[in-house]
Amino acid sequence: MKKTVYPKRGLSFFERYLTIWVFICIAVGIFLGKIAPEVAQTLDGISVANVSIPIAICLFFMMYPIMVKIDFAEVVKAGKTPKPVMLTLGINWLVKPFTMYFIATFFLGYLFKDFLPGTEIVKDGAQVELYRSYISGAILLGIAPCTAMVLMWSYLSKGNDGLTLVMVAINSLTMLLLYGLLGGFLLRLNEMPIPWATIILSVLIYVALPLAAGYFSRRWIISNKGRVWFEEKFLHFLTPVSIAALLVTLVLLFSFKGDVIIEQPQTIFLIAVPLFIQTCLIFALGYIIAKLIKLKYRDAAPAAMIGASNHFEVAIATSAMLFGLNSGASLATVVGVLIEVPVMLMLVKFCLRTRGWFGQEEVFDG
Repeated sequence: MKKTVYPKRGLSFFERYLTIWVFICIAVGIFLGKIAPEVAQTLDGISVANVSIPIAICLFFMMYPIMVKIDFAEVVKAGKTPKPVMLTLGINWLVKPFTMYFIATFFLGYLFKDFLPGTEIVKDGAQVELYRSYISGAILLGIAPCTAMVLMWSYLSKGNDGLTLVMVAINSLTMLLLYGLLGGFLLRLNEMPIPWATIILSVLIYVALPLAAGYFSRRWIISNKGRVWFEEKFLHFLTPVSIAALLVTLVLLFSFKGDVIIEQPQTIFLIAVPLFIQTCLIFALGYIIAKLIKLKYRDAAPAAMIGASNHFEVAIATSAMLFGLNSGASLATVVGVLIEVPVMLMLVKFCLRTRGWFGQEEVFDG
């Protein structure tokens, strides 16, 4: 069996116990939102075009340590590999939005309908059945492919960082074209007021800014300090920064909806069921197709991850603009955040345990 050798990426203390830190931060966020809702409201109010500035700052520090590690020579090389790029585009835009709609409609519109609350008044004053609002939130998640945290999942699963960045950039541009079209169709609205400023600003903050900072600081540091110092000193210093920023982000996100999560645990669970099934289904589909088209593991893992995860920041902002922050749709998008991290960590572990499925033994030395 052919062996492919890659540099070892040992897990740090934060990475090794990340699942525990995630649940602790979720609990802290919910507790903060319950005992000090004014803090969450104040932080939530610090925004531009519905993009939360505190969360944007946290996401920058989450993304920068990953971006600065990317060798852009590898990015160019990855861009010449069309199969994984076509796979993720097909999954994200031809499959995922429609499976999300049908799965959410089946569970929330039929199977769980009698267990959900009755009606609500949405932002424009119309009265709608709550289950339809929950389905709308699920749809908004389904049409927003991840353009930020998937870099974390790819990194933890030892995927191809350069290829992941290429796919993130392509999906970010595609989202500008298809987000409104698919949203308007699946929400069955005559018109859907898409917050273009929110989407564009999100892409700039979550992708372009840390990318530019990583690229130029990498060049400057290697030029002035050398590659050895960069890899052994600078990157070692950054190791816990990305994880710590992720944990702070979770505290902020869950502090915004802490009271609702405590008061409606049954509804939270019912919404989580179709979102969990959708995530696992899309991941499995991408992973299996990657195997069938003979991708290497390092390309297959991020190709499957980017389809399974969601750009929940854009989904939350869009649902708040369309239906209001306290709507069922906004609640559903927050539930997406609630399950995203634990489920994606589960899938990361699954990827690491199934590397051998791809016809080569992945060896990480160093």
